[in-house]
Amino acid sequence: MPECQNCGKERIRVLLVDGSCFQCREDARVAEARLRLSEQEAKEAEERTAIETATARIILTTESAHHLPVDRYLDIVTAEVVIGMHLFKDIAGAFRDAFGGRSQTMQHGLRDARKAALKELRLEALALGADAVVGVDLDYSEISGGGKSMLFLVASGTAVTLSGSSDFGS
Repeated sequence: MPECQNCGKERIRVLLVDGSCFQCREDARVAEARLRLSEQEAKEAEERTAIETATARIILTTESAHHLPVDRYLDIVTAEVVIGMHLFKDIAGAFRDAFGGRSQTMQHGLRDARKAALKELRLEALALGADAVVGVDLDYSEISGGGKSMLFLVASGTAVTLSGSSDFGS
């Protein structure tokens, strides 16, 4: 009975041209597929990190900071986020209004809206080639009517480049 050149086992099944058995060939295909998958996952993780690094722009609520010298004012950037407050959030909010206390549901909704708006603001600044956004203002509003309630958040600021921006890690 012929032996596989890879595993050394005697195989009743026909050996392939390279002297390996079907099981070893299948094992090699699985290993190759896993390697391709892990390379793809590594590439995707690297791309995510690059995007996160690129969008890690400095955001200030003030016009300037003594350690961040503004070189050029580019343009106004804005980001808008609208979050629907579904029926259960409305009921939970009404319950808290009646009996007092903090509404974790509403707080999480506000936090998520703020994070999303600031992320979009950073992306807008990145598209302009900015190193930072200064004078950032967050405006919250509620839109309601017809039994529906939505939270509206607008983030705005001025995209700027910084003097010696390579010193700031941008």
